[in-house]
Amino acid sequence: MPDFALSIVLGIALAAATGFRVFLPMLIVSGAAYTGHLSLDETFAWLATPSALTMLSVAALAETLAYYIPAVDNLLDALATPTALVAGTIVSAAVMTDVPPMLKWTAAVIAGGGIAFLTQGVTGMLRAHSTVLTGGLGNPIIATAELGGALLMSFLALAAPTAAIALAIVLLWLAIRLLRQLIRRGNSSYSPK
Repeated sequence: MPDFALSIVLGIALAAATGFRVFLPMLIVSGAAYTGHLSLDETFAWLATPSALTMLSVAALAETLAYYIPAVDNLLDALATPTALVAGTIVSAAVMTDVPPMLKWTAAVIAGGGIAFLTQGVTGMLRAHSTVLTGGLGNPIIATAELGGALLMSFLALAAPTAAIALAIVLLWLAIRLLRQLIRRGNSSYSPK
């Protein structure tokens, strides 16, 4: 696979991770770039600075903890959905090195931002249904799965971007299946007997 194609796949895989958690994948990208394990596009060199590492560490920790607080988790989903689109676009564009600008920004916005938005949207709907069906008791399970998904997707994207894309597709498929089951279960519990 040519280098520019690999960097596009890397960007899309990292964007999918931002759909699970907005700041954690950006923190991992920042840490990898700061330690010299990841090359960034020169316009995103700020991500490899100590200031960015500190800011993203605090944001990632706050975001992770907030998803374990009842009611705050649902509010956070409302804010995270549009934010995931922006974060997915940024992280995609940051790692797309040596890609012509038109191709880079088209891929970053449509594929990167799009998959981040889709991933966040699906997990947000899962949490909303979980809140209704379990009174919020199932939400920590979803928060933990999202955290694990963000970590796994981010590190796998850095090691094997193509495998990360495949994993993103499988995780989205599983989430959509679970969401359909929850919707059916919710509809059957409200149907007249």
